[in-house]
Amino acid sequence: MQRRRFLLTLSTLSAIFSATQVSAQNTSATAEPGARELLDEMAAGHLSSEQLVQRYLKRIEELDRNGPKLHSILELNPEALGIARELDLERRAGTLRGVLHGLPVLLKDNIATGDQMSTTAGSLALDGVHATRDAHLVQRLRAQGAVILGKTNLSEWANIRSTRATSGWSGRGGLTRNPYALDRNTSGSSSGSAAAAAADLAALTVGTETDGSIVSPASINGVVGLKPTVGRISRDGVIPISHTQDTAGPIVRSVADAALLLSALAGPDGGDRATQGVPAPDDYLRALDPQALKGARLGVAREYFTGNDEVDALIEQAIATLKTLGAEIIDPIDLPKPEYGDAEGLILLYEFKHDLPLWLAQFAPHAQIKTLADVIAYDDAHRIREMPYFAQEMFLKAQALGGLDSDAYRTALAQCAKLAGEEGIKRVMQSHRLDALIAPTGGPAWLTDIVNGDNSGAGFSTPAAVAGYPHLTVPAGFVRELPIGLSFVGLPWSEARLLGLGYAFEQATRHRRAPQYLTQTAIPAGL
Repeated sequence: MQRRRFLLTLSTLSAIFSATQVSAQNTSATAEPGARELLDEMAAGHLSSEQLVQRYLKRIEELDRNGPKLHSILELNPEALGIARELDLERRAGTLRGVLHGLPVLLKDNIATGDQMSTTAGSLALDGVHATRDAHLVQRLRAQGAVILGKTNLSEWANIRSTRATSGWSGRGGLTRNPYALDRNTSGSSSGSAAAAAADLAALTVGTETDGSIVSPASINGVVGLKPTVGRISRDGVIPISHTQDTAGPIVRSVADAALLLSALAGPDGGDRATQGVPAPDDYLRALDPQALKGARLGVAREYFTGNDEVDALIEQAIATLKTLGAEIIDPIDLPKPEYGDAEGLILLYEFKHDLPLWLAQFAPHAQIKTLADVIAYDDAHRIREMPYFAQEMFLKAQALGGLDSDAYRTALAQCAKLAGEEGIKRVMQSHRLDALIAPTGGPAWLTDIVNGDNSGAGFSTPAAVAGYPHLTVPAGFVRELPIGLSFVGLPWSEARLLGLGYAFEQATRHRRAPQYLTQTAIPAGL
């Protein structure tokens, strides 16, 4: 379905399908105006921020709380309408705070907000705990005029609790459901942000990633996801897993919206050393060139193809399209699958144990839990609600480790930096003079299985995640009504180039279409 420019009236904004009629006929025509279109309508006086917030609140009631019951949103901001009214008054007075003035934004619930909402990482251990202040990225959003609409569900503790976890489930929020097929998984850990973006429950959503937590759910939910270079967006206030790999990033319905949101989020922060002394943010909106693929050198990472013939055939079609758009394809490039998976896992466990108490002390000093050991004890004491489907063996492993002065930690850190970065992506891209690496982001959404946990298959997230490099996923089509994403991975600080490449592919293909909220993936007759 090609994205169209919509002239929005209040009736258009209010029109959504009946919650009792969850079908393709009722959802395929649902308007999905982009953030830029919404800003234009507000600038023209055809739409107010208050009307927009009301529109999203209605969609959330009918799609998230009722109807297909996506369960993508944990908590709504009771101040959202009041903030929107204030922003409307400022607009009428001729004052705009910034590039997002009046736009509603949803945040993953591991991002601190110093307001009436809790910040919990989906855990009941932090339910009702209000952060002492906004995370730096939230401060930036408010300064740019965003309305913080609510907090999205996630894989609890960003999916570091268990090896048998079900993505999209948290003790606080239950299971987030995939808008394209409700029996399929959303992936994670930014499950709610991706599902909410796909269902058009906010103008923009923010996720976080340590390894795959932006790009995988974005791909599986048919939206655009950007994991920036580590240090491009401040991690201040984000409940941590790893100060080596963590970053926030956009999960949105178009590359243009990703560029807009990154423009608001990117910048230095005195509270996050990774953001200091790095190249200044680029003009990401100016990078949106439909001709950006002409002359671009793209390397095909064939080791990361899925082995699913339908998925891989779809990516072959994408490669053919990239060629017709002027890209020079180097196929294949030598980027073997990671030999550092165990080392990465060890780093995450060491850093989570170390970093979590620091976040709790600064942003939740009034909480009953102070350390990882306290979380473990809480989960044990509340097994029925916190561990009905899977346990916390990864927490136990982390708790048994020493500090960051451990030889094992330092060895793992050096191994990952060398193999993922210097001898991995950097070596390949420099030797072939590439603008980006391309591969399928992953396979289609798997059936949710709370007994066995995730069955996600292979993906392309790990090299960029471990190296700290940027990774953009863009819709590349569908396999049996399930979305598939195409990945563009680049060298540090190359977000503008990746956005340009992704934008050119998106504009030429227009693969994204609104979800149909199927109760299950279509099963051929006779089976």
